[in-house]
Amino acid sequence: MANYIRNFALRIRLLLVLFVFLCGCLSAAQSSPSRKQLLVIGEQKGYRHEAVSHAMATIERMGRESGLWDTTLRTDTEALTKKKLEYNAKNLNDFDAVVFFTGGELEMDAQQKADFLSFIHEDGKGFVGVHSATITFTTWPEYGEMIGGYFDEHPWGTFDAPLLVEDPGFPGMQQWPRNSVLRDEVYQIKNYSRDKVRVLMRLDTQSEKPRLDLKNKNVHRTDGDFAVAWARRYGKGRVFYSSLGHVTENWDNPALREMYGGALKWALGLVDADAKPRAMREH
Repeated sequence: MANYIRNFALRIRLLLVLFVFLCGCLSAAQSSPSRKQLLVIGEQKGYRHEAVSHAMATIERMGRESGLWDTTLRTDTEALTKKKLEYNAKNLNDFDAVVFFTGGELEMDAQQKADFLSFIHEDGKGFVGVHSATITFTTWPEYGEMIGGYFDEHPWGTFDAPLLVEDPGFPGMQQWPRNSVLRDEVYQIKNYSRDKVRVLMRLDTQSEKPRLDLKNKNVHRTDGDFAVAWARRYGKGRVFYSSLGHVTENWDNPALREMYGGALKWALGLVDADAKPRAMREH
């Protein structure tokens, strides 16, 4: 009888321990935030950038390894709509941010374009533009207003670009030193203003090694303001753009991955940062 009582008491204690453990697991599962949903579009209607595939794979891997977001990769624009799609196809209502590594005039009708802008402006979602995203929809002014400017030549081609970080406090910019050099293709931007965007990084026109050739025939800006990365608020939404990422190997560069990773966290609403426009910061 005594053995039976001891065994019964032991079973009760084991059941209590198991119950407490299961309750803890359930509580942890309920309190952990759900992963964000990211849509990456890699469609090129103009120049075909070889880096697109590796860039898309890198962004997907960053989300998977960090556990912060799930990534849907597409090379078409079907999902850029709020209209219900057939079968189990996702639309904009299923995502928290969109990435464009795109070029040219993508195939979107008027309703898709309106849905896409409202996704950011009214719904408060995020957008990250990579490199040739500013050579996308160059005949759609509202897109240019949203992203913050358009491509206006790359006067120096792929070159050793002298970079200067203006805002080291923005997510993802901490990995860069104040001054650095990266071999990439940096765009000159038109239709952009510091009254509307917060420049995070620019070309260093005062660098001696390497020295920026400002007499190049394709240099159109006379103010020396060659923005390389910026952020802005667009209505309720968050927009980030950088022209870096043309060179495939740069997607293995920790600083570039950290920059886009931080930008994605900000665009997805996982971290906050000041994106208020401000004047050029000098050395």
